[in-house]
Amino acid sequence: MKAPDRYVVIGNPIAHSKSPDIHARFAAQTGQHLVYERLLAPLDGFADTVRNLIHQGAKGANVTVPFKLEAHALATTLTERAEAAGAVNTLAFAGGHILGDNTDGIGLVTDIVRNAGIALNGKRVLLLGAGGAARGVILPILHEHPSEIVIANRTVSKATELAAYFAKQGSVAASDFASLQGRFDVVINATSASLTDDVPPIPVTTIDNGTFAYDMMYAKAPTAFMRFASQRGAAVRDGLGMLVEQAAEAFHVWRNVRPETAAVYAELRANLTS
Repeated sequence: MKAPDRYVVIGNPIAHSKSPDIHARFAAQTGQHLVYERLLAPLDGFADTVRNLIHQGAKGANVTVPFKLEAHALATTLTERAEAAGAVNTLAFAGGHILGDNTDGIGLVTDIVRNAGIALNGKRVLLLGAGGAARGVILPILHEHPSEIVIANRTVSKATELAAYFAKQGSVAASDFASLQGRFDVVINATSASLTDDVPPIPVTTIDNGTFAYDMMYAKAPTAFMRFASQRGAAVRDGLGMLVEQAAEAFHVWRNVRPETAAVYAELRANLTS
């Protein structure tokens, strides 16, 4: 029998990654003959790690912290969404070429629009943060035709740079947290504040009982941002679905098969321990 195609997730650290569990379920569900493993790369050895994978016949890799920018630089071809994101989380190896893609944004949008049932078309969207997590999702959100995206960040110059970069794609504005005006239909937290059980210092008027609030972080219990939004009457959701949906998109990039995500999401949710 032919050996299974090999895929890995590369990071440092990497032991915590749920990607092997997710892709094992996708493979079983779709009948794809593959193996998917965690791979710890030295902090100064990402490119060599990828070259060794290619030499060993691997078909592709996911890339996580802190190597997404290096993966972007290493790719010989970039998808439109990877170019816009400025970072790569999915590599595909074929014919001596390295395709770099970024599936984070479409993962977020799919989780919001399809799984949560929240349309982004015509909506006023607030994106909190102006780092890599925020940049990676702007183009897929713009493809849903919101009326406006406002990028808010503690350092407003970073938000302004992002807004200028995406200005030709749609209505994108920048602000600091304190200067935000009016309510928003959708508020997405792309900051790391939830890691320290904190909330970005936004005016309470940005969120009301008609707002959908999404935190890219996830945990067993609601994050600080989700608790803050819930107190304002908003519907809330964390980023576990984004994790599953970005993995499903990567699986589709590699195998041209789109797995079902609902059962995998439910199993991961049930097994969260912290």
